[in-house]
Amino acid sequence: MGAVGSAGVVLAAVLDSPVLLFPMLFVYGAGSATNLQARYAGADLAEPGHRARAISTVLVATTLGGVLGPLLAAPTGHLAHMAGLPHLAGPFVLAAAAYAAAAAFLATRLRPDPLLHAREVAASEAAATAATPGPVPAAAPAEVTHGVLVGATVMVLTTMVMVAIMTMTPVHMHDHGHGTAAAGLVIAVHVAAMYLPSPLTGRLVDRVGRSRMAAASGVTLLLAGLLAASAPDDSVVLLALALALLGLGWNFGLISGTAIVTDAVPIETRARTQGLVDVSIAISGAGGGLASGVVVDVAGYSTLSFVGGLLALAIVPAIAAAARPRSPLTAA
Repeated sequence: MGAVGSAGVVLAAVLDSPVLLFPMLFVYGAGSATNLQARYAGADLAEPGHRARAISTVLVATTLGGVLGPLLAAPTGHLAHMAGLPHLAGPFVLAAAAYAAAAAFLATRLRPDPLLHAREVAASEAAATAATPGPVPAAAPAEVTHGVLVGATVMVLTTMVMVAIMTMTPVHMHDHGHGTAAAGLVIAVHVAAMYLPSPLTGRLVDRVGRSRMAAASGVTLLLAGLLAASAPDDSVVLLALALALLGLGWNFGLISGTAIVTDAVPIETRARTQGLVDVSIAISGAGGGLASGVVVDVAGYSTLSFVGGLLALAIVPAIAAAARPRSPLTAA
């Protein structure tokens, strides 16, 4: 889907067709969203105490491509221009090739399928447990729903704020005289901060706890918003630092939120629930990106960053409320 969407975007650029561009971007986004769901595959066969580390291992593997991608915006644009294609179609030509290579690799090398194998392991353990006398503990539906809602809330808020500020940063830089290379550098720093700290984040989530790291994501995103709002328009360094904090806060929220959801859901319905959670994340990201343009047009980039930081801080009271002991009547 990613390869098809990328090729469609290139074709839309060649034909100068916005009518074709938007549906192809939707298809391209489907490939990107599915790629992000690979983090769940990393946790399918992991022990509960090491799930966050497994998730982080998958995420850190995306660092190389994530950092190189923005840096290749200018060179691929030049190559596209030399080939007679629109300048900004260049990165999508590269994306089409990369997605096609990834599809071929997964189709031939992802054996056995981790989710199917995890289900086989769970069925074997359930059979062994059933043969052993004694009560079998099971998570109550209310506990499952509670865990899913908490994890989804963390990931929805962090994604909304991250996408909103990130989307408008290159536009803000362009409006103040910065070129494509400078904007690409800032986004590369941002993407590196999104994924590169993942091994450390995973260990912290497993050791310190899901809730504390989720709260840390809200605080980090607040700092990112405040710095972006106060950074001088001509300071690439401060904008890069703000975007680095933005990526780090998202990293904290994604790994802790993913671990919370995975912990809460039984293996039989895990993939379905994870997919629904990611739909809400995608909608929040799209909403954040759409609203960010309106906010910047009406009130400016500084206001967007400040409001985004305050919105992210809402994670802290949400986590605190979720951590309170609930009465049997509330849990029922």
